Amino acid sequence: MRRAALILIPYLWLLVFFLVPFVIVLKISLSDVALARPPYTPQFDLSLGWEGIRSFFSELDFENFVFLTTDDLYWKAYVSSLKIALVSTLLTLLAGYPIAYGMARAPNEWRPTLLMLVILPFWTSFLIRVYSWMGILSNEGTLNTVLLWLGVIDTPLQIMNTNSAVYIGIVYTYLPFMVLPIYSALEKMDESLIEAAEDLGCSKLAAFWLVTWPLSRNGIIAGCFLVFIPAIGEFVIPSLLGGSGTLMIGKVLFEEFFSNRDWPVASAVAVILLLILIIPIILFQRNEQKAREAEG
Repeated sequence: MRRAALILIPYLWLLVFFLVPFVIVLKISLSDVALARPPYTPQFDLSLGWEGIRSFFSELDFENFVFLTTDDLYWKAYVSSLKIALVSTLLTLLAGYPIAYGMARAPNEWRPTLLMLVILPFWTSFLIRVYSWMGILSNEGTLNTVLLWLGVIDTPLQIMNTNSAVYIGIVYTYLPFMVLPIYSALEKMDESLIEAAEDLGCSKLAAFWLVTWPLSRNGIIAGCFLVFIPAIGEFVIPSLLGGSGTLMIGKVLFEEFFSNRDWPVASAVAVILLLILIIPIILFQRNEQKAREAEG
């Protein structure tokens, strides 16, 4: 009973905060848009009893999902979001791994301080931090002012309202999510394995590639998921730093919900986005399960 209760708690959490909202969004995605409040006509109404269930299945259609295939805006937004999320995840990994490695190899008395410095940005508002980057990256911002003063450039760099600004914002915002899992994996690693590899003739680089990198793989994968999943649906950063030229599915969702007030189409977009995110997670879990079975 105690074990069942412990297992039941996370499942109840997923049921209340994931499955129920997903079912609601799926229900809206199968509805028809209407000039009303809420702005859709539900296809399924429990108040009608069995008649409502029968009519739901008899009149069920996926016209909102079909509509997404008729407009280039949506698939281009998905492709652009995937590209920006993948590039941002790679850049975050390139920046975060050395930081995590340095923290794991630092003296024990310094590690709590370094860990606090990584977490420190979370003490301030996310929105304030993004607005700060607007001041840094603008044509009259801090970055251009310093570069002009040093004579590195003759004219201000156009960074704001470009994908480069979006990459900078995402990497800065989600860097702790990459650093912490990798640091956790590296901290637990037995340093004697590196010494043994070097004693057997490996160079420091070879020992890192053959020992350290594989042992930190779980931290890398966890960090990449923690960055990629929120980055693909990001709305605030592309809106403030990317401007109108940056196309991401989060911006499309916002416009469909609040500007066009087309909740059924917006819900269909959200359902497809969720499926895109769930599929790689399921594949990763199955691969990890097979690896554990093989080791056992």
